[in-house]
Amino acid sequence: MSQDGASQFQEVIRQELELSVKKELEKILTTAPAQEFEHTKKDLDGFRKLFHRFLQEKGPSVDWGKIQRPPEDSIQPYEKIKARGLPDNISSVLNKLVVVKLNGGLGTSMGCKGPKSLIGVRNENTFLDLTVQQIEHLNKTYNTDVPLVLMNSFNTDEDTKKILQKYNHCRVKIYTFNQSRYPRINKESLLPVAKDVSYSGENTEAWYPPGHGDIYASFYNSGLLDTFIGEGKEYIFVSNIDNLGATVDLYILNHLMNSPNGKRCEFVMEVTNKTRADVKGGTLTQYEGKLRLVEIAQVPKAHVDEFKSVSKFKIFNTNNLWISLAAVKRLQEQNAIDMEIIVNPKTLDGGLNVIQLETAVGAAIKSFENSLGINVPRSRFLPVKTTSDLLLVMSNLYSLNAGSLTMSEKREFPTVPLVKLGSSFTKVQDYLRRFESIPDMLELDHLTVSGDVTFGKNVSLKGTVIIIANHGDRIDIPPGAVLENKIVSGNLRILDH
Repeated sequence: MSQDGASQFQEVIRQELELSVKKELEKILTTAPAQEFEHTKKDLDGFRKLFHRFLQEKGPSVDWGKIQRPPEDSIQPYEKIKARGLPDNISSVLNKLVVVKLNGGLGTSMGCKGPKSLIGVRNENTFLDLTVQQIEHLNKTYNTDVPLVLMNSFNTDEDTKKILQKYNHCRVKIYTFNQSRYPRINKESLLPVAKDVSYSGENTEAWYPPGHGDIYASFYNSGLLDTFIGEGKEYIFVSNIDNLGATVDLYILNHLMNSPNGKRCEFVMEVTNKTRADVKGGTLTQYEGKLRLVEIAQVPKAHVDEFKSVSKFKIFNTNNLWISLAAVKRLQEQNAIDMEIIVNPKTLDGGLNVIQLETAVGAAIKSFENSLGINVPRSRFLPVKTTSDLLLVMSNLYSLNAGSLTMSEKREFPTVPLVKLGSSFTKVQDYLRRFESIPDMLELDHLTVSGDVTFGKNVSLKGTVIIIANHGDRIDIPPGAVLENKIVSGNLRILDH
């Protein structure tokens, strides 16, 4: 078959597939209750657009030869932004801000049921408690009215709304909206797995929230975007709810509102320097004359090692983003927000292989005018993805003040210790059972724990500590023990290291 013939054949197959998916989606829509019909229709229309693009695009979505380092002035050092100081009218600047937290995730990777934001992280406070405390502190200190908006998913919406009542007396207005609900597709047939709109019974696994790139359409569709513009708000600060370093930064906000060259930025991405732990993080590059976020999934296989190199790509995206509300409205209405599709393969409990199509909020940077990266201190990136991260934020490395964690002045190094807890610590309830109290970690550089290990009260860890209980062994670190540069193995022999 000639090349032309082959591409015509592929085009026919593609059109037939789109038609089959359209029919399937129409069938699903007929099962929507009347009060959910419009909402479901918007979701399924959004999915159809994404699926259409998925069929059009082939292979990695970046041409490696076009990737360049960003120009010097396109990524500003935070020190330079901070050196401008703050204006007298900081309250009026703050009143133009809305804080948006991405709250669609579940705590399943840490063995918890329900929204991740409701896991206790510090002195019984959850991620959500700390967020509310931070914004309430801002509003009281500056006599402002900064609202908090939670982007929930269908997985987290109900549980989150129940909890919100406890903040009724806080000085923070809290709003929620839901990101879209899209059908997972069978990897072989590329048809939706869902047969109707319900997500119970055999349909439980048929639906998914399509990544945080969905924020633009969902925020717009919820009506909140127009509400806030009507109230005179100008920027949103978007971040992951599990990043405890993502607090409102007045210097960055001032830079946005009073830009030095008079040209306002529509999109600011906070980036920070890579360490060996961050080699997979998305990085900012210059691509076809615009700043562009490149994720590891978009990189051709032959260049993955180069992408991971800390010397060529020195920074990564923290997913702390400052975005102009007027620009979101304009681009959404022009259908001009362009984000690469992330294809996420999953295997359902029954063994069925599916794919879900997602987008990432930061990928839209290239659609906005006058975008900027700001290289912020590592302290603004403090995500809690695992119990190893949880150990760090619960420890005396940090002190808690008005919902914000700051590194203790008693720590001599500004970097965080590298902590690797084994599989016995993966679930939060197991992790909590294994520590009678959180060890003193002020002088710790590196901790590895593997196997059946428990810690007594008031243990102190310094330097490099490696604790390995072999299969069938159990190690109990006694109360008050001080381990400095030690390897503890098998039968609790303590060896100098």
